[in-house]
Amino acid sequence: MIKVERPGSGDLARVLGADPDRNGAGMGISFLAQNAGKKSVTLDMKSDRGKALLKQLVQSADVLVENFRPGVMERLGLGYEVLRAENPDLIYAAISGFGQNGPRKDDPAYDQIVQGISGVMAITGAPDTAPYRVGYPLADTVGGLTAAFAITAALNAKPRGTFLDIAMTEAVVSTMGWVVSNHLIGDVAPAAHGNENTTSAPSGTFQTADSPINIAANRDEQWEALARHLGRDDLLENPQYATREDRKRNRLALREELERCLCKRPAAEWVQELNALSVPTGPVLSVPEALDDPQLAGRGLIGSVQMDGEDLRLAGSPIVADGARPMAQTPPPQLGADNYAIWSDIGLTKEEIDALKNEGIL
Repeated sequence: MIKVERPGSGDLARVLGADPDRNGAGMGISFLAQNAGKKSVTLDMKSDRGKALLKQLVQSADVLVENFRPGVMERLGLGYEVLRAENPDLIYAAISGFGQNGPRKDDPAYDQIVQGISGVMAITGAPDTAPYRVGYPLADTVGGLTAAFAITAALNAKPRGTFLDIAMTEAVVSTMGWVVSNHLIGDVAPAAHGNENTTSAPSGTFQTADSPINIAANRDEQWEALARHLGRDDLLENPQYATREDRKRNRLALREELERCLCKRPAAEWVQELNALSVPTGPVLSVPEALDDPQLAGRGLIGSVQMDGEDLRLAGSPIVADGARPMAQTPPPQLGADNYAIWSDIGLTKEEIDALKNEGIL
């Protein structure tokens, strides 16, 4: 995968992250996290020579991915129709905040903007804290995953060659499932419910003697097993909790009853015992705890690559194929690290590359 970056500055992610020294060196943690295994070239696409070089690069490419605002590539003279003339089989994926048309298409969009416009923030948090931002770049991630699925499908299409219009907002809304369906079909207003699963009860986060746990007793038999294990058979006879709908209406009172028992013992004991009864239960972990958890650690999700003598720890692919997990084999590239290799592959001499670098085109 070749990353085409702006000469001098490159991807904005190169200066983003929690380590100022890395940011100053153009290798911010935000960049390191996403770019292992890629190659980097620099190119000024505003110059005529830069446009010509991109067209040459496209001739041997399967896919081009860009995330400019709609119309930018056309104004540069590098829109889909122009590049398609260079390579009719090209899959052109344009990822934007709101799509290639519509009243918001020209608005700038970062992850938090999309989280707000998509409705995600309105349903995140508790009733007294929403709207709340999801704690990681959800919209960026979902938009990228949606594009990856679309590209994978397009690579298998016959004949090959298409323009993919991926709107981050639409990608996020499409993942909201029953929140959207309850509104469209059931006329139920989406709202923030904190850690409660509004489709069932008891289903949410519960306090124990030392830390919270999640319990999802979504089936009647799971609810019954939970109540009996807690020694609260009386709750099964209480008309307030007789049916799923009853338990949903009275979920807060039910929570108090259950936590009276759960708070007497530590989380780890409840997790082990309730899972043994087929009542889905899990701890609520911090990110470091999750990464160190025997499940993740034992399956080898986190790997490493060597970068300038440093053991750089990175997450591998979440997909295990035939027992093997794909991992990056090379570190994230320095800006323009592959200029000589890539541009010489399309016919430029070292002297031509040096001249283009001196002109600021590379």
